Amino acid sequence: MKQIKGFLILFIVALITVSCFEDLDDQPITTNDINDFIWSGMNLFYLYKDDVPDLANNRFANQEAYSNYLNGFSRPESLFESLIYERPTIDRFSWIVDDFIALEESFKGVSITNGMEFQLYRFSSGNSALFGLVTYVLPNTHAQNQGITRGDIFYAVDGTSLNIDNYTQLLSQSSYTIDLGEYNTNDTDDTSDDSITPINKSIALTKAQYDENPIYIHEVLEHNQKKIAYLMYNAFTGTEAYNQALNRTFGDFKNAAVTDLVLDLRYNSGGSVNSAILLASLITGQFNGDIFCTEQWNSEIQATLEQEAPEQLINRFVNSLNGASLNSLNLSKVYVLTTGRSASASELVINGLKPYIQVIQIGTTTAGKYQASTTLYDSSDFGRQGANPSHTYAMQPLIYKSLNADGETDYFNGLAPALELGEQVNNMGVLGDVNEPLLAAALSTITGTAKKGTFKTYPLEIINSSNAFKTIQPGMHVNKPLSSILK
Repeated sequence: MKQIKGFLILFIVALITVSCFEDLDDQPITTNDINDFIWSGMNLFYLYKDDVPDLANNRFANQEAYSNYLNGFSRPESLFESLIYERPTIDRFSWIVDDFIALEESFKGVSITNGMEFQLYRFSSGNSALFGLVTYVLPNTHAQNQGITRGDIFYAVDGTSLNIDNYTQLLSQSSYTIDLGEYNTNDTDDTSDDSITPINKSIALTKAQYDENPIYIHEVLEHNQKKIAYLMYNAFTGTEAYNQALNRTFGDFKNAAVTDLVLDLRYNSGGSVNSAILLASLITGQFNGDIFCTEQWNSEIQATLEQEAPEQLINRFVNSLNGASLNSLNLSKVYVLTTGRSASASELVINGLKPYIQVIQIGTTTAGKYQASTTLYDSSDFGRQGANPSHTYAMQPLIYKSLNADGETDYFNGLAPALELGEQVNNMGVLGDVNEPLLAAALSTITGTAKKGTFKTYPLEIINSSNAFKTIQPGMHVNKPLSSILK
C-alpha cells in the first residue's frame, strides 16, 4: 500500500526526529504517547476517515502542531471519541479499551458474569422506572445455581428501584441482590398502565470468570412428520475449538437427515467474520468458492487493494475447516429468529445468504450493523506482536462495511422480518420448547399450519441489555492480520 505506507513512514520519521536523544526504555508512558497511537491508527484504518477533518493526511503543518493537538486531550478516550464520525447515527460501534487482555479474553468467549442474561425495559418514554427481564441463564453459573430462570422479572437491585439514571451503576457491581416481581398487564393491551408487583423474593448474585459456549441449544425436533434442526447460537466466538464444535453440531443434524433448520440468533450480537462465513457455509454447501460478502474500506485502502490485491476484498463460501470437510446441509431455505439484539455477524449471515437461498426471518428487526471492526494495538504495524508494553490500551474502530454478492449494504435501520413477532414479557416460554412463541411461529411456518393474525407483538421499549456490562461490545470482528494491508 504505497500511499498509506509512505505516509506511515513519514510519520514515524517525524517522531524519531523529535525523540532521537531520548532513551525510551527510561521514559514513562504519557497520555500523548497513547494519543499518538490512537490518531495514527485512526488515520490509517478508520472507515470514515474521509469524513473526519482531523484525520486528514495534511491536517498538521509540522510536528509542533501535531504535538499541540495531542496535548489538547487529557484522556485517550476523549481523543478517540472526537475522531468518531456521527456517533449517534453512523458510527455507533467503534470503541476503545484500556485493557486489551480483557478484550482478547472476551473475543474467546471468556467474560466476568453471574450468568444472568437480561434485557431492561420501561413502559413508556415518559417513565424513568425500569425493570429487568431474564432472557436466558448460562449453565454452571451462580445465576443457575441460585434458581434464576428465563422469564424472571426484577425491579430493584440491593433494595433500590431501577431507573434510567441508576441501572448502570447498580448492575455493574461484582455482587448484588435482585428483587423479583410479577408483570401486571391490568388486562389491557395498553402498556402505559402496566406495572410490576413485588413478590417478596430476593436473590443474591456474584460474578466470576466464565467461558461461554456459543452453542446454547442444538436439537432435532420431530414436528408434524418433519425432522427440523434447531440451533440457538449466541455468539460468533471464532476460536478453533468452538468452530469445530459448530461443525460437529451440523454433523449431528446431517446424520439425523433434517429437512429444515431454525437458526436462533435472537440474542447474538455478533463476533468473528470467519465464523459467520463458516455458519453460512454449513447451512448451504453448494456455493463453495462463490462470493459470500465483499469489503469496502476507506478510500485510500480501497483504491490500493482494488489495484494491488483485489482478492483481499472478497470473502468466499468455504467447504472445509482446518482441512476437515464441513458437514454442510445444502439447504435452499433457512428460518432465522431475530430481535434488536441480533447484530453485525448475525446480520452478515442473513444478508450474505439472501442472494443464494430463501431466508425467512421471524421476530423483530435486527440492530442494523453492517460495518466490521478490528483490534488496533500500539505497535509498528498495529498488530498484537510488539505492542507497547508500557500500557494496555487498544481500540476497535470500524474499518470496512460489508456488502453481499448483490452489493446490498447500509441496512442502518436493520433487517426487517417477514413475520413480525416480538417477545412478550409475560409469555417468554422455554427456549428450545416447541411451544416457545418464536420457535412455534417458525415451526408452524415450516409445516404450513400458521394462520394469518395468529401472532401478536407486544410493544415495550428496550433500554439496554446485559451486553452493556461486558468488555466486548456488539460487533463484527475481523481476524485478518493488518500487516497484509500495509504491504
